[in-house]
Formats: sequence, structure tokens, C-alpha cells
Amino acid sequence: MFYRVEIAMNLFSEVSVLREWGVAGGRPKAVVQSFANLRDASRVADRHRNRAERRGYLRF
Repeated sequence: MFYRVEIAMNLFSEVSVLREWGVAGGRPKAVVQSFANLRDASRVADRHRNRAERRGYLRF
């Protein structure tokens, strides 16, 4: 199983947080959230990453 959180700028000068999870070899699920600034996006990404680690996902 995997869980990925990524922060990136999008074409509309917003910061996007991409979350992707699933089983290796299967079809992953993904959610993208957009934020007006990096600070808000970073807080949300950290919150999701911390939650995934509490659920047993390992950090690579």
C-alpha cells in the first residue's frame, strides 16, 4: 500500500496539494486541493502526512 502527498504550483498561481493512495499494481485514488498560498497548503499537506504515518504508512 502507498500514500503520497505532493505540493506544487498550478497554472493559476495557486498552490495545489495532491494526495494519492492505493495498492501497488492497482488503480490509485487521488484528490487535489488548491490554496491561495504555500503556508496553507503546507499545513494541510503536513496534516495528511502525519495522519498517514499514524495509520502505519512509512515515510520514504
